[in-house]
Amino acid sequence: MIKQLYYGKMLTLTELSSLSNKSLPLITNAVNDLVKDGYVLEHGLAPSSGGRRPLTFSLNPQKQMYIIAVAMDQLVTRMVIYDLLNRPQNITYTLSLSLAEDADALTKLIQFIRSNIKLSGISSDQFLGIGIGMPGFVNAEQGVNYTFLKSPEEKGLRDYLKKSIGLPVFIENDSSLIAFAELKFGIGRGFNDIMVINIGWGIGLGMIINGSLFKGHNGYAGEFSHIPLAQSNKLCSCGKRGCLEVDTSLLVLVERAKSEMAEGVSSSMENLFKDESRLHGDHFLDAARAGDPLAISILSDAAFLIGKGIATLIHIMNPELIVLGGRGAAAGKFLMAPIQQAINEFCIPRLAEHTEIKVSGLASESELLGAATLVVENCDFA
Repeated sequence: MIKQLYYGKMLTLTELSSLSNKSLPLITNAVNDLVKDGYVLEHGLAPSSGGRRPLTFSLNPQKQMYIIAVAMDQLVTRMVIYDLLNRPQNITYTLSLSLAEDADALTKLIQFIRSNIKLSGISSDQFLGIGIGMPGFVNAEQGVNYTFLKSPEEKGLRDYLKKSIGLPVFIENDSSLIAFAELKFGIGRGFNDIMVINIGWGIGLGMIINGSLFKGHNGYAGEFSHIPLAQSNKLCSCGKRGCLEVDTSLLVLVERAKSEMAEGVSSSMENLFKDESRLHGDHFLDAARAGDPLAISILSDAAFLIGKGIATLIHIMNPELIVLGGRGAAAGKFLMAPIQQAINEFCIPRLAEHTEIKVSGLASESELLGAATLVVENCDFA
């Protein structure tokens, strides 16, 4: 019941019964117990639809139970503390952390989380747990990331973090969490089959099939970055050549911009890149949104290749909706035209015309919200 109210905000007993596939008497007893325990409040009468207006129920914000959400990418880690209504209890804490190059990344992550818990002033027994989204080959069931943040002990990463911080910890691939957030809180609500493209330092993919997160046999489904669609023969981080990532990641786009400027092409990015307080990838996206010709040209080439990959997804998965998310989705409308052009060129029209493509409205909050849902999905409220 707590999970349904977390996602639905305000629900009637009938709605809770329908969503949970439980009988109305059983739901009524369960909700009455939750009201007695202080988890749930009566929230007033639902809008009239003819007949007697039913009571609605919501989670009690005064219960003072909190969730720690951590969103990691290859270069930046963010942390927010939410209450059960997903209201941030503080600022978004940010840490520059290179997962691939920093040998002390795991130690720094633990210190980052610990220090921010202390700064919050919230007692540890008020936290339901910590949800962490991270890039890489993540096996959530085993609690292991085979790409980054190797545990120094035999126990997996999740268990090592739990031992080091003293709270329940749950980990998941970042793209999967972004997709789940879109399903529960974003423009994916009401859809059953959704592909969410995570555009960032790589090109990730989260898949919702029949209303549930799909992760494949071993939990590694969605490696969109490594479809062999690149126009170059550059070596990818995975050790193979020709992967989509080598021509479309933000890191590659920044390097291409720097190379062209070095050859004499004029761009506003010459001044933007001098500001080291922000990542160059973010400066690149700012330049594109401001209409910088070089940034738009480079972004368009990358978006066309992404669109070619999306055409492949449409042919295989036939989704209702494709959402462009992640850091790169900030480019918004500048992505849509070249992506649509590629789909028009490479996709069978009968399939393409039944798939909507939209830019995420959750923006950078999607992975944080997804990390919060990871705790709600896994924690024991008993």
